[in-house]
Amino acid sequence: MAASVFDSAMFRDLFGDAEVGTLFTDSADVRAMLLVEGTLAKVQGELGMIPTDSAAAIHRASIEGLVDPSNLSRETGQSAVVVPALVKAFRAEMNAPEHAQYAHWGATSQDIMDTGLVLRLRQVVGIYETRLVSLVKALGALAEAHADLPMAGRTYAQSATPTSFGAVVASWGMPLIRHLERLEQLKPRLLNVSLSGAAGTLSAMGDKGPKVRSGLAKALNLGDPGGSWHSTRDAMAEFSGWMTMLTGSLAKMGEDLILLTQSGVQEVALAQSGGSSTMPQKSNPVLPSLLASLGAHNNALNASVQGAVVHRQQRDGVAWFAEWLALPQMCMATARSLSAAQELATGMQPNADRMLAGIDDGLGLIYAEALSFALTAHMSRPDAQATVKALCKQAQADGISIAKLALEKWPEQNLSGLFSPAAQLGTAPDEAMVFARAAKLH
Repeated sequence: MAASVFDSAMFRDLFGDAEVGTLFTDSADVRAMLLVEGTLAKVQGELGMIPTDSAAAIHRASIEGLVDPSNLSRETGQSAVVVPALVKAFRAEMNAPEHAQYAHWGATSQDIMDTGLVLRLRQVVGIYETRLVSLVKALGALAEAHADLPMAGRTYAQSATPTSFGAVVASWGMPLIRHLERLEQLKPRLLNVSLSGAAGTLSAMGDKGPKVRSGLAKALNLGDPGGSWHSTRDAMAEFSGWMTMLTGSLAKMGEDLILLTQSGVQEVALAQSGGSSTMPQKSNPVLPSLLASLGAHNNALNASVQGAVVHRQQRDGVAWFAEWLALPQMCMATARSLSAAQELATGMQPNADRMLAGIDDGLGLIYAEALSFALTAHMSRPDAQATVKALCKQAQADGISIAKLALEKWPEQNLSGLFSPAAQLGTAPDEAMVFARAAKLH
């Protein structure tokens, strides 16, 4: 197995995401950093910090030039950051030392690497938004179609009271709407240039430093943070936390589907399932399992990114390296979670007959709470609860439904209407429709 399943030729169709994966390659990293270097030179030329003809040459070379990432490994292994090797290779590629000397003027490695990362994260965020909206709409349609479809609500893996499949789908979908809102709120804090110089002061650029940073931000269509964020990594931590919450919500959907598709329950059928190498009857819930595992993976990696907030002094290799190790994998896991969830949402089918069987196995114990509250019209709540609890034990011992026992015990009370799923759905259909309407607004 490869060191990372996201780069594995064998596992790429399970864990991989081609669209986001192209943004986390060495080539994509180099292209983004060269774009930053070229744009920086262009802005500095416009402000008179470097010769305009040199700025134009650097900018043109950053677009046209090619730097092989594999040639940067030896020096990167020594200095830990790739920018010194990249700048050296870029200047050599320009073959114009009179202009190349002005490349990377007054910037530091972290400026180039962080801004290059943000440029790629902007594309990642756009992909997430598109997929999230599509997923919310798919779940909204599913919730609306099955708002009134009764099924057993379960707590501690035991039947509790009836709910509807639409309400269950809404419980998967409503957090996703909130995640969309959170993403919109965090983008201005995440999508900023980094230009602060060696120790975060831009001293090498003199009094033009802030203007260069502002110009670079405008040219790259990013935000100007107004200062250094070399050692203040709260925005990266916030984004990491957001991905963890999102994949956690999708993992909850996956866990629910694992249980709803398991043998003996089979209340939901998936459009795609996996087989066994030895058991012909198996139909494994692969995509729900993938959602659950990717959620756990992001949760573990998030701890590393949150730890990187403790970024010592003006730059800390330990904390910065921790981000490099964790953040790309988290982005890949999040992307794959979204595509897997979309496939599930558009392909699953509820089994109404199995859901009805899950509500009432002949004893009707799922109606016990409703019966206990109905009896409070004639006795205290504690007495009603104790009475119904005894009735449940009798039903289990004698194999007689709680409905039949209740009607025999209290024939004078109108209890027959209690013992039907439709009568006990409560707010479940409304919750499904509230989500369905909200989903249509995105």
